[in-house]
Amino acid sequence: MGRFLDLTLAGLTTGAVYAAVALALVLIWRSTRIVNFAQGGMLMVTTFLAHTVAGSGGSYWLALLVAVLSGLVLGAVVERVLMRPVERRPPLDAVVVTFGLLVLLQGVAGMVFGGTPRSYPPAFDITGFRVAGHQLLFSPNDLWVVLVVLGVMAVLAFVFRRTSLGLRMRSAAFAPEVARLLGVRVGRMLTVGWALAAVVGAVAGVLIAPATFVSPTAFDATLVFGFTAAVIGGLDSPPGAVVGGVLLGAVLSYVSGYLGPDVVTSAALVVLIFVLMVRPNGLFGRGAERRV
Repeated sequence: MGRFLDLTLAGLTTGAVYAAVALALVLIWRSTRIVNFAQGGMLMVTTFLAHTVAGSGGSYWLALLVAVLSGLVLGAVVERVLMRPVERRPPLDAVVVTFGLLVLLQGVAGMVFGGTPRSYPPAFDITGFRVAGHQLLFSPNDLWVVLVVLGVMAVLAFVFRRTSLGLRMRSAAFAPEVARLLGVRVGRMLTVGWALAAVVGAVAGVLIAPATFVSPTAFDATLVFGFTAAVIGGLDSPPGAVVGGVLLGAVLSYVSGYLGPDVVTSAALVVLIFVLMVRPNGLFGRGAERRV
């Protein structure tokens, strides 16, 4: 029973990180109908910048702030400089651009920061809680990770449902022509969407960095599992991204604990195929209506 509880809590922690990455992907998909395969590279760059601040004597919180601000700027620049020119071109062009950006960011990071993996300091103690004489693998830092992701989800829900900015962003995403007629600056809203997504990705990078090493390719698996979580939950659904991330994290934790880490990737593929067979649009996705 103790092992099952440890695996469940471990899955909750990693699933929260996958959920954050999935949220970033969903934000961009909802606003532009583009899957940002460069998300892993973008959060890698912001995490490297945060690591540089922490390694130079700065506090964890200052490093987190640097990651958030750099993500905000990076997301806006990517949308303005790289994605805006292909906005009205076939979707495959945008996909190619994001793949190219991923390769570019990894190459530049390798030249600037080097390829040696670096450790990242956690926010809190990584020693597990002790409950009824049992030493859990779930630590104060893991609790911090889960609470931050829940907080990010709550803030995004408030912004999109309760503020005029959220209303304008939704209108720019779902009815850009009508939004322009009503005075909404659609281009600016797309830039804001990319910036917010990059901020969420930057937070995810800092959260997962203590559990792994920071290197140019360290977050490739995180992007893959985050994308899987987004598809499982539904690319149109922010709550689905969170549920998909937690569900995937739990399943992979059980598989790794009981069957071994070598089959984790295969298990993620099996879960993805099963969900798409049952719900092609994801657990919380909505089917598109088509008139004939």
